Amino acid sequence: MKRMNRARIVVLTVAICAGGVAAYLASGSDNSAPPPAAPVAQLPTVDVLVAKNDIGLGQTVKPEDVQWQTWPAATASATFIRRNERPEGVTQVTGSIARAPFIQGEPIRDQKLVKAEGSGFMAAILPTGMRAISTEISPETGAGGFILPNDRVDVLLTRRLKNPDPSNGAPDIVTSEIILANIRVLAIDQAPKEKDGQNTVVGKTVTLELNPTQTATLSAARQSGTLSLALRSIVDVKMSEITLDDSAQRRDGVSIIRYGIPSSTAKAR
Repeated sequence: MKRMNRARIVVLTVAICAGGVAAYLASGSDNSAPPPAAPVAQLPTVDVLVAKNDIGLGQTVKPEDVQWQTWPAATASATFIRRNERPEGVTQVTGSIARAPFIQGEPIRDQKLVKAEGSGFMAAILPTGMRAISTEISPETGAGGFILPNDRVDVLLTRRLKNPDPSNGAPDIVTSEIILANIRVLAIDQAPKEKDGQNTVVGKTVTLELNPTQTATLSAARQSGTLSLALRSIVDVKMSEITLDDSAQRRDGVSIIRYGIPSSTAKAR
């Protein structure tokens, strides 16, 4: 009888202890609150004027073409138009002509805009000190129509030099040389940009962006022979102009220029 009472007491004690532990754990889980979230660092921002829609080359900027957009201050270039510095930015750029195209969301920069002030489109987009000069081309001399406005080209002059003494039977000499390198194409005929995404523009004239010295060179070359355009890769448009070796041998024909180095000649009759 005493053993049974002791057993009951032990079982009851164990049950009471287990219940107490469970109650403690339950009360602890109910009262415990999740740790507070770490505060999120707020990056400094600035309002920047951006293109609300695509703005094409030569397009006049209207108020509805631009808008203010929040931009991380650390990545905002000094060339961007900031609201805290130029609160009248929308008014200031309205009426300007896009010297280069903008895509939607691109920050507006003064370097890509010009105030026409009554000038024509071509005069407006020409950089200071540069000239626009046109010359005749054909599919054969214009890279088959694959040259587009804003491409870069080399201008080649090809001349046929008659044999001063035909009696000796020597053939005429044909020479070809690069007279202008890395020249920007402003327009093909009257088209300052490609239309509807076309990848060829066949025209009869090309308008080039030249400085005054280059303008004189081109004008003289047009009277000396046939001009043709060589399209440059988009990769090397920023390369410095090719320096030609005046000592290139041209006595027997055409100087072939590879990578800026006159390398060989060929006879022509």
